[in-house]
Amino acid sequence: MYLYFKLSHRGLKILALVFVLFLGFFVEQKVVATLASVPEPIEQIKTEEKVIALTINVDWGEEYIPGLLDALDKGQAKATFFLTGRWANKNPELVKDILARGHEIENHGYSHPHPDRLSVAANEQEIIKTEKIVQELTGQKTRYYAPPYGEKGVSGLKAAQNLDYQTILWTLDTVDWRPESSPDLIAQRIVNPSVRFGVKPKKEGAIVLMHPKANTVKALPKILNELNNQGFRMIKLSELITLNSVGNTTS
Repeated sequence: MYLYFKLSHRGLKILALVFVLFLGFFVEQKVVATLASVPEPIEQIKTEEKVIALTINVDWGEEYIPGLLDALDKGQAKATFFLTGRWANKNPELVKDILARGHEIENHGYSHPHPDRLSVAANEQEIIKTEKIVQELTGQKTRYYAPPYGEKGVSGLKAAQNLDYQTILWTLDTVDWRPESSPDLIAQRIVNPSVRFGVKPKKEGAIVLMHPKANTVKALPKILNELNNQGFRMIKLSELITLNSVGNTTS
């Protein structure tokens, strides 16, 4: 009787181990399958045309929006503003002014959370809440999603895919939110970007990331002037995406 109990107990432990291993394998395969079915974010468009999309992520800094808009007007440039829903809700007149000046408004989630820490359903709600607010203010539906912090985990990408959004990241980052980012340094990162991973970033078809900061307002005229002198046009993101096939050169 004792021997039978001992063998049975050992057998149960083996069965439990086999079950855990099988469950782990099943979960891993499901994650791999999910990753394979989720499109990668757009970071750059493959084109030989001298065109660039300026994108401005906005969750704060409303005091700098008028300065950015004036600089864009003077530089005859168009930009795409990715707004959080909570910011748009607090600044409806600025939202309308952005659109009235010929720029594009897209989706940056509602409350600027870390998408990788949320479920797919929670990320969907972030996008949907902002979509509704922007549509109420402008009459237009957002189509592109810039995830806060540039996070590109499965839950955020899947949420965007489920809602028929394309996820947008960037080619060139101004890193303008850092205190040490002077106007000259911000401009240099776009006009003459440094080599990354042994490769010089290509400006043709690039997506530029900016934020509403004081030094960005100061840097923008220099950026636009230099790029215009190089023959570049600054166009809306939607126009850039429809130029050619999508590339992914910086991941």
